[in-house]
Amino acid sequence: MIGRRAFVAGLAPAIVRGQKARRPNILLAIADDQSYPHTSAMGDPVVKTPAFDRVAEGGVLFRNGFAGAPGCAPSRAALLTGRHIWTLEEAGTHASLFPRKLAVYPELLQKAGYFVGLTGKGAGPCNFRDTGWPHNPAGPAFDLVKESPAQQGMSAHDYAANFGKFLEKRPKGTPFCFWFGCQEPHRTYKKGIGVASGKRLDKIVVPPYLPDTLEVRSDIADYLTEIEHFDRHLGRMLDALEKSGELENTIVVVTADNGMSFPGSKATMKDFGWHVPFAVMGKGRFRGGRVSEDLVSFTDLAPTFLEAAGVARPAGMLGRSMLGLLGSTKSGVIDPKWDAVYAGRERHSHARRDNLGYPTRAVRTREYLYIRNFKPDLWMAGDPPKFHDIDDGPTKQWMMDHREESAVRPLFQAAFGKMPSEELYNVRQDAGCLRNIAYEQPQVAAELRKRLEGELRRTGDSRVTGRGDVWDSYPRHSPMRPELGGFAEQGKYNPAFQK
Repeated sequence: MIGRRAFVAGLAPAIVRGQKARRPNILLAIADDQSYPHTSAMGDPVVKTPAFDRVAEGGVLFRNGFAGAPGCAPSRAALLTGRHIWTLEEAGTHASLFPRKLAVYPELLQKAGYFVGLTGKGAGPCNFRDTGWPHNPAGPAFDLVKESPAQQGMSAHDYAANFGKFLEKRPKGTPFCFWFGCQEPHRTYKKGIGVASGKRLDKIVVPPYLPDTLEVRSDIADYLTEIEHFDRHLGRMLDALEKSGELENTIVVVTADNGMSFPGSKATMKDFGWHVPFAVMGKGRFRGGRVSEDLVSFTDLAPTFLEAAGVARPAGMLGRSMLGLLGSTKSGVIDPKWDAVYAGRERHSHARRDNLGYPTRAVRTREYLYIRNFKPDLWMAGDPPKFHDIDDGPTKQWMMDHREESAVRPLFQAAFGKMPSEELYNVRQDAGCLRNIAYEQPQVAAELRKRLEGELRRTGDSRVTGRGDVWDSYPRHSPMRPELGGFAEQGKYNPAFQK
């Protein structure tokens, strides 16, 4: 991997032209609940994402980009810290605390002279105030400008206008770091908005793990419409940067915090749960028009931003800088060493008795996805009959209503049922993760089991070092469901599982 000095000196067009090197601006645009196929650049025939495509065409489209978890709070924490979720204590689970001791890249850049800001959803949902943070760990909020009237089912934030206010306040000549946290396409959606916007249901591509019905197609159309809302605001931000002359000195990253909010994706370690859109552009810094097959993770973004800015990375930051990949001129597999990514999940919502989570870890290679379920006696989607780890919506309701039909039963089991302790999928042949081949290919399962456990032990995961139940002690600051039974005290540690 080349270092930052060689990267800047050898590849940045602005420097080749003899201009003085400047520290790059950083714009992170992160959608809420979007799986990897759902951009025009990735080939979806219905959704229109010209802004994402602009970034992909002007930079590098990473076809194998992965979140740090299949749920928003831990995934965002992994991105901010450059660390696996199992190293983040309370921040590694959903709607808990965000420890003040964790180093996050926006604050590190701020201390190095960057102007930092946020619009929309930053870290979270989490309680950062009680641990001493002066503002969201993603940055100070710029949220005063609202859209009027707001669209039903969508946030009222005028994200792009708030970015404009941020740029107005930036001291002249100061590099910036901005987090655009769109709250779309998170549920709920305005039912029928997709068809109303002109989307043809016969053109919708239904993922293989979902039933192909008009209700599901319409639900996906609504979801795609909210992705386009995110993309429009991103386009306005790119236009503002271009108009101000700052676009060439800005590293732009566009991604999503986890997969789509449908059964069998979000809140699961199946591929659609954490395989996300991922494009990076630095028009004045590295060659665009490339497509990468290398496996990259959220944990790699913070080290990349810090190295590009010339800021030392703190101890404990586990990810790798992507500057070597970005500085290459190649497409395809740029560096064979980028051949695997790791992630996991703990508690997503209050979905089980005693507020228990569902602990899993996974390793994804170019061909296989291996999942380790530490408590296979629990329901993956939460206790029946509500299965609260799956967000409510038309597709979930349809699958629950039709679960006994022969064509639906295997899909329902894959998304709602109990899982074995090990899962193995050939994702090249089974993108929907419907056929577990762990017992058909024991050698592959053994190799990936060893690889995953090695990474977990190397990074000190308590699930393999013998103190994993501490995860179920962490407080939940979002609403609780006492009707599930057992411990249900909001904002309190569960003493039964404390150290």
